Amino acid sequence: MGFGNPVRSDDGIGCYVIQELKKSLGNSNAITILDMGTSAFEVLYQLKGHNRILIVDAVVNTGEPSGTLYKVPAKEVMRTPVEDPMVFLHSLKWDQALSYAKRILADEYPEDIQVYLIAIDNTRLEVELSDKVKEAGDKVVQLMLDELTASNEV
Repeated sequence: MGFGNPVRSDDGIGCYVIQELKKSLGNSNAITILDMGTSAFEVLYQLKGHNRILIVDAVVNTGEPSGTLYKVPAKEVMRTPVEDPMVFLHSLKWDQALSYAKRILADEYPEDIQVYLIAIDNTRLEVELSDKVKEAGDKVVQLMLDELTASNEV
């Protein structure tokens, strides 16, 4: 799953990674490749039936240089669900949506969810990625392909 806004420069890195994976893998029956764009709550419906999920997204305000790559278990970045019946679901981010999904899916929630985060600082209204962020995205693509190959998923 790749997240981001492709018209907000480096924020579109998750979408870029998904496009590159699709080019490399084509139509694979073994894995599902999803460009989630800025959708978040839809995550819940895409998790069911999968054993392992790989997520890629941009992260701002890390204090690290643009293009810095992080890989963390999803449980490290999930936010607690809001217990407000009026919570506006369209304003959720994927990290909070995962918490809702875990609660709703219970035993059907995938155990292995890993998140690749790429530090960014450019979210201007433009469609080009900066060189450093694009390089980090290409590295994520290769890491994912290596991981999928090592686990015999492709």
